[in-house]
Amino acid sequence: MALTTAKTAKKPAAKARSNGGPLLLVATRKGAWMFKGDAARRKWETDGPHFLGQIVNHLMLDPRDGRTLLAAASTGHLGPTMFRSTDFGKHWSEVKRPPAFAKDASGNGRSVKHTFWLTPAHANEPGVWYAGTSPQGIFRSEDGGENWEPFSVVNDDPTYRGWMGTEQDGTPDGPKLHSLIVDPRDPKHLYFGMSGGGFHESTDGGKSFAPLLDGMEVVEGFDATNAAFHDPHCVRLCPSNPDRLYQQNHCGIYRLDRPSKSWTRIGRAMPKKVGDIGFPMVVHPRDDNTCWVFPMDGTMVWPRTSPDGQPAAYVTKNGGKTWKRQSAGLPEGQAWWTVKRQAMTGDNRDPVGLYLGTTQGELWASRDEGESWKPIARHLPEIYAVEAAETA
Repeated sequence: MALTTAKTAKKPAAKARSNGGPLLLVATRKGAWMFKGDAARRKWETDGPHFLGQIVNHLMLDPRDGRTLLAAASTGHLGPTMFRSTDFGKHWSEVKRPPAFAKDASGNGRSVKHTFWLTPAHANEPGVWYAGTSPQGIFRSEDGGENWEPFSVVNDDPTYRGWMGTEQDGTPDGPKLHSLIVDPRDPKHLYFGMSGGGFHESTDGGKSFAPLLDGMEVVEGFDATNAAFHDPHCVRLCPSNPDRLYQQNHCGIYRLDRPSKSWTRIGRAMPKKVGDIGFPMVVHPRDDNTCWVFPMDGTMVWPRTSPDGQPAAYVTKNGGKTWKRQSAGLPEGQAWWTVKRQAMTGDNRDPVGLYLGTTQGELWASRDEGESWKPIARHLPEIYAVEAAETA
């Protein structure tokens, strides 16, 4: 797998898309990059940087048209905003109305610090998107991301506001709403997570939501019945079985099988030395028993680094009964980085390709479902998110 640079490998989007390879969308603390692979996933061409110097929290391609890109960004002069491209990143424009909380009669109200999570809506709703923000809020666009409006009752509901806590609570870079999930069978069936504030479900298109907390653990000494003390890091729905969800939480790894409302902690089967604390979660596109996590040091001082400086993915192929370490090709020691909740993903190929970005700015890939890893890029800024898409 060749390492490439933006200076030598950037090519016109149309030509880069003709190879039928995967596309990686990489959002970082100092801009965004796109990496376009060949069909064998051995060679990668670099397109970027885009928005150099700007914080990009998430970069997404609309799978419904294969050309529209949305970038959630924070800039020095514009503040939190969003950019949109309808030609596969050749040209960008700032959206007309980015997510913003409603103000009361006196003009007071919360302010969006940044948009953290982007999710395309149901396949039958072209142009519709959802966004999660910091502090916690849900927004919806019905025109391809140009204009955003507050969505549902969650943003201003007194009960939910109580669960959200203050902007000084919890997550070091601010509380956030994430893991926005649309059931592929029903556009009105929605999920989302809050850090902090728990995981929640709607069956009426967002008119109402209800917590899904049963079976979840919280930090010792806190009340598990109070959603405010729950901290889901990342939740994924299985494409091959939408009744199964996996969750990487501040307090373990869990699985939920609907119609049950009770989570099972499957991380107990992880090696005790490693534990089951981390940020990202990846599920297999065709096998609901297979998922991957990337543990970090979850000791009481929360170093947020790879355990013992030895990074590794872990995979289960039986729904969490057992886990296998996957570290071939990754550093064997003195690698004190971790992988954030949006910075590990998989493609839809066979075998599945896995991709992860580190807090040290390295982008890694596996063409064999995690059995071996090779670097695609080094020395990028801190990586916040990695998404995989397909080129034509």
